[in-house]
Amino acid sequence: MKDALRANIALIALVSGCCFHPLGAQETLSLSQSIDLAMQNNYALQIAQRTAEIAQNNNEWGTAGRYPNVNLTLGLNNGFNDANNPASFTREITTISTGLAPGIEATWTLYNGNRVNLTKKQLEQLERIGQGNVRLAVENTIRTVILAYYAALIEQERLEIRRQSLVLSRERVNFASVRQEFGRAGTFDVLQNQDAYLNDSTLFLQQGIAYENALRNLTLALGLDDLTKRYQLTDKLDYLATAYNAEALQTAMLAKNQSLQNLYLNRDLTNVNTRIQESARMPSVNLRTGAAYNNSISNGNATLSSRDSLGRPNMLDLDAVRNNSLNFFLNFSVVYNLFDGGVRKRNIENAKTSELIAQLEVENLKRTLNTQLANTIATYNNQKQLLELTNQLVDNAQRNLDIAGERFRGGLISSFDYRTVQLGYINATQGRLNALFNLKNIETELLQLTGGLLK
Repeated sequence: MKDALRANIALIALVSGCCFHPLGAQETLSLSQSIDLAMQNNYALQIAQRTAEIAQNNNEWGTAGRYPNVNLTLGLNNGFNDANNPASFTREITTISTGLAPGIEATWTLYNGNRVNLTKKQLEQLERIGQGNVRLAVENTIRTVILAYYAALIEQERLEIRRQSLVLSRERVNFASVRQEFGRAGTFDVLQNQDAYLNDSTLFLQQGIAYENALRNLTLALGLDDLTKRYQLTDKLDYLATAYNAEALQTAMLAKNQSLQNLYLNRDLTNVNTRIQESARMPSVNLRTGAAYNNSISNGNATLSSRDSLGRPNMLDLDAVRNNSLNFFLNFSVVYNLFDGGVRKRNIENAKTSELIAQLEVENLKRTLNTQLANTIATYNNQKQLLELTNQLVDNAQRNLDIAGERFRGGLISSFDYRTVQLGYINATQGRLNALFNLKNIETELLQLTGGLLK
């Protein structure tokens, strides 16, 4: 049994050394470096940026319709004419013509109810919305990286706690075995220590898996594909809680919250859309101008009313005739829709309804954000107090563990009592880590609510 236990101890040590503490140099990684990597690799952010680029490219006066459309034209005109008039000297004339007609033509809308300017405002608003979506994607990326980074730190610290507990359990097993050899401990005591060691070994291996998963989740948040790469996280878990002013946070939230700002932009866009629909009530004035050049050749033959000596109608071949012409035109047109079955009226009503919906969405989000902010502040303050309590618990548990260790080695307390103190220390440290992560999570949410993630 002792040989089997020694084999288990060696196996656990090997696993912990190879799997959870890989050999070789590891690349250091700070939180700021993590955010920079995610900014370069995050697909959702890249999609938002490309979408914003499309909106930026569309924001031109040409897209809005300010400038004329100029077209080059080229026509190949072919004709056949067969005229028959018995009363004429030339009873029948047959001609074939072919010609090339190049030209240039421009159309320009001079006035359409200020629709061009309104469309330009619409394009500008769409560009602002695209930029707002990029900022929101940046915020979401930063928050994801922060939580993934600190989650990996937490799991790493938990793994270290499990390792320390495993070391203590191994020392107790060895100590109990020595005492048994000298007849000062029974088999029951040895088995208790062995059970504690095996239980700690199981928890250590499970925590190692949790740590590896946290590192892979961090790699995903960074937008990297190499899931086997490991980093040495340089930021510390020590955290100094900040005292926030609720009124200042609410003011900042209403002014800087990106989701709310995006809804403001969308509301303004619906207002522009309403004005565009209203412009359909106005007439449109259009200009059409251009020039056309025509170069054609005609030839054929004619049948005359006179006859030759044999009584046959005289035939006359018509020489090829070249015709050239150059035409210029400048035309204006005014179009006003008198009746369209109420389409314009319904479009305007729908646009105004969309504008009202956008305003309601703004008010609804304000209400939701105010509630969310109040809950977040309350949770943050509660977590601060909880962290202070868990810090005290850890300090007390550490002192108890040190004292219990001395008494156990002096034979003043049993291994069962020492194990109870050890579990109390583990629970206290785990509670502190939970409080740390929850506080960081709440603070990150608070910063995003108030627009503080982007400075």
